[in-house]
Amino acid sequence: MRCEMKEDAGKVFSIAKDNKALEGCTISKEVHGGENYISYFSMAKGTDISVELFPYYKFIILAEGELEVYGFVGSTRRLRESESIVIPFNAPVGMKTELGAVFTEIAVRKDDFMNRAVKAGEVFQLGNLVQYQDGKIVNMDVVHNDKMKFVVMAFDAGTGLSEHAAPGEAIIFVLDGKAIIGYEGTEHTIKAGENFYFAKAGKHYVKAEKKFKMGLLLTLE
Repeated sequence: MRCEMKEDAGKVFSIAKDNKALEGCTISKEVHGGENYISYFSMAKGTDISVELFPYYKFIILAEGELEVYGFVGSTRRLRESESIVIPFNAPVGMKTELGAVFTEIAVRKDDFMNRAVKAGEVFQLGNLVQYQDGKIVNMDVVHNDKMKFVVMAFDAGTGLSEHAAPGEAIIFVLDGKAIIGYEGTEHTIKAGENFYFAKAGKHYVKAEKKFKMGLLLTLE
């Protein structure tokens, strides 16, 4: 069965702005189903998701607010805006927030590839995983399997990707700077904190007039 992402192709959007919480509530929105599920979560101020066990890693990317992740091996980790964490496999975990939080959650299976630069249970910045190189584009696979991949990329000023078609659906997370995304004949300016969605086979290109970093979440189901 094919699982399609629930986003509009060819539009700049913001996960943080488009998924505001309701007072006293926690809201989840499934964006992609199946084994490699992707969901957005919105937690209002002072809310809590109680401790549970999950048979997979939970890869969390915080778009807005602050989030306290607790319960796994007696540890507590606090995430601030634009920080990430991979919660250990099959570990008890709960989440709470005093200020409110909006985040993306991605399921990562036990046997999936995970880059050694990422330590499960530790808070990190996706943008810090790759450094700019003069005149080059630097890529790093963060996690992947045969149906899903998350890559971070650093574009030096003046570099870019020529037009090509996406082999699957993809969401861009802009981590630093801004760039031009060309999609199906239309150019869009996209900057840090914003997102963009490509449909499968959507023709696109990237032009970085200045330094630019992004995360690319690709699904191949």
